[in-house]
Amino acid sequence: MLDSACDIQLEGVIGKQAGSLYASRRTTDWIKLKCKHRQEFVVVGYTEPKGSRQAFGALLLGLHDPDTGALRYAGKVGAGFSEATLQSVRGQLDLLRTRHATLDNLPSRREATGVHWTRPEWLAEVAYAEMTREGIIRHAVFRGLRTDKPASDIRPEHVVPADSVAATVPARRGRARASPPADAPPHARAETETEMVRSVRITHPQRIIDSASATTKRELVEYYALIASRMLPHLKSRPVALVRAPDGITGELFFQKSAGKLPIPHIHTLDKTCAGQPVMTIDSAQALVGTAQMGAIELHTWNATTARLDQPDRFVLDLDPDPALPWKRMIEATQLTLAVLDELGLKSFLKTSGGKGIHLVVPLTPSQGWADVKEFTQALVQHMARQLPDRFSAVSGPRNRIGRIFIDYLRNGQGATTIAPYAVRAREQLPVSVPIRRDELTSLKRANQWTIANLHHRLAEQDTDPWHGYARVRQTITAQMRERIGMKRFA
Repeated sequence: MLDSACDIQLEGVIGKQAGSLYASRRTTDWIKLKCKHRQEFVVVGYTEPKGSRQAFGALLLGLHDPDTGALRYAGKVGAGFSEATLQSVRGQLDLLRTRHATLDNLPSRREATGVHWTRPEWLAEVAYAEMTREGIIRHAVFRGLRTDKPASDIRPEHVVPADSVAATVPARRGRARASPPADAPPHARAETETEMVRSVRITHPQRIIDSASATTKRELVEYYALIASRMLPHLKSRPVALVRAPDGITGELFFQKSAGKLPIPHIHTLDKTCAGQPVMTIDSAQALVGTAQMGAIELHTWNATTARLDQPDRFVLDLDPDPALPWKRMIEATQLTLAVLDELGLKSFLKTSGGKGIHLVVPLTPSQGWADVKEFTQALVQHMARQLPDRFSAVSGPRNRIGRIFIDYLRNGQGATTIAPYAVRAREQLPVSVPIRRDELTSLKRANQWTIANLHHRLAEQDTDPWHGYARVRQTITAQMRERIGMKRFA
């Protein structure tokens, strides 16, 4: 039941002592089984906003010491607020302003600079990754305000053993993790923080990889484990490059085309003699999970498979807009590009990029080399830019797509890659590149509307694969197609 609650993004499940009575009061017979660390905190102040942020920057939080009852500083929360929530919360906080802090211990001088203190009357529900020995929470995300209980009741919550038996923390999908003592040394705690997913050992599963959504490494790994059956047909035998984020998406990112010395479980590697450069392929759910274990978030694939690495079996047109353009322009540009491909007789498939744009994927029967296919796509894009110069650009770079959309054909060279269908992007909220049907295009709200947190709703509603029939397409770039877009040379 807890697994199911966590899967649909609920806070958790309430548990009751089997033999206890239903009493209309707070009692230890009732417990919360939470999907993440989650706790109510007393709001003791707020900071001024910075940059483009409105209303306030972060809330300062406190907890009452369980022994002395003193209100102690517990950290800040600045993530998880919508624009509407920021304005609403600020309006309520202004009514509680006070000149002096009500904390028994003040934060550091740097953290307290510019803080507006408030009376300790409001409670904030906050999800967080961990709490330090000093009682300060890390990677906090705001979940809501509470007014239904007194602030004086708010103390640190701890797991309580049942019947004096050493407790275990319920883990999703039937796994159990032994909880190390709170005073255990760091290395001891790190050693216990492991799980098994698809026979792959996952280390540091509770590490936050995106603070904006409080998503953990474990949740990313489980996403790839669950999506494997849909994703593997797009990965199988296709060289892949990884974008790794060992310290989360706000840390340094690494674009990796070969496994190198990375011990990725179950991954296949090809030496330089096969592809002209060392490459790797992901052909199993274990390998897919293994890449996530090694900090990979994004997976980008070649336009060819290992069966014929010298002849691409698709080409990709990436519609990359000026960020200032309204989304309606992207829809129109996609429709125009589809119309051109239809007119040429090329069947194409759509997917969101997970970022700003749309990808059009055109399957090919492998018969022509990389140079021929790239030359054709470049000529196609230049043809469209000539016909509609106010809408399209055939030249890369932000300066060349002001008010327009650049159709990126550069992904069609040997060794170039494109984000794989159902792969996650290393961006806030962890959006996903998602295949869509053509008749869904006009109802699309944006290219990053699906994330690892909400994609399951879409998948549950689908009766058929949006790319149904992709594998059966047999088509090639013909001399007539080349002639129609104005290529001077065509075979």
